[in-house]
Amino acid sequence: MELNLSNFYTSLGVIAIIILLGLFLGKRSLITAETNKNLINLLLSVFMPASLFSAFPSTSNESLLHLFFMGMLAGVLVMVGLILLSKLIFNKKLWNKSLATEAQFAFIFNNATFLGYPIISTTFGEEGIIPYCGFIISFNLALFSYGIWLFKRADSKHFLRKTLLNPNIIAVVLGMLVFLFHVEIPTPITSTVKYVAGATTPLSLLCIGFMLSNAEIKKILRSWRLLVISLIQLFVAPFLTYTLLRLLNFPSEVVVVCTLIQALPTATSLGLFAEKYGGRVEESSELVVISTICSIITLPLVVAILFG
Repeated sequence: MELNLSNFYTSLGVIAIIILLGLFLGKRSLITAETNKNLINLLLSVFMPASLFSAFPSTSNESLLHLFFMGMLAGVLVMVGLILLSKLIFNKKLWNKSLATEAQFAFIFNNATFLGYPIISTTFGEEGIIPYCGFIISFNLALFSYGIWLFKRADSKHFLRKTLLNPNIIAVVLGMLVFLFHVEIPTPITSTVKYVAGATTPLSLLCIGFMLSNAEIKKILRSWRLLVISLIQLFVAPFLTYTLLRLLNFPSEVVVVCTLIQALPTATSLGLFAEKYGGRVEESSELVVISTICSIITLPLVVAILFG
């Protein structure tokens, strides 16, 4: 699969406009912090699972099944590679324990959910969503186990159990079973799920726009340390992913999708995890904002270098 740059940049334009709308609504207080929190909860528990479930085609074939499992395998390899590299780049001796945990998290985990799904779905459709669904299983397993362990440094077995019960994981597994065994679902149900899923992209982008509306951008951009962390994440992660998957001869669909995902800004969950598990909350939130702003320039640049 080749990346159609025209379609890609068109998708980015649409995404940027909706994010700007979220920023405007946040500035006018039409979206509040409480509203945004409720939207995120709905996205993670209802809309995103619906979109992942409905992403699977109604008929299965060997080619699509192969893409799904190759996406899952690629996710495992990429996550392991990023974890190992994060320990090398952001070791506590080099960073004097300052921001080492947050930097490692930011490097490993990006906005594969709120921003990844809109970009992949609008740019590639079914051809990209199938390997994305496989990848997101590996991503979420790593996020809710190793991601939490980074902050708590505790046994993550119970976190793994919670991850397996995550609505997004359940939705992908159910979608895969329906896909594999040709389960016939009544039309009213499938239509309802698709209508609900259709709200995922605009709502997730509005949430990102709201986050930017509350940021003190001038102050944040003066933090050179956070800027360096963001640039390392936005450039090194996608190039590592592209090189690794190319060397291992993964299908082009998987290479393109996984590389694009790794070129996205760091996950918004960084700030949530830092607050819940005792990290540096202010720096974590600022890191998410800086990474998101920088990705406006770095994402098209990475795409042009690797796929132009």
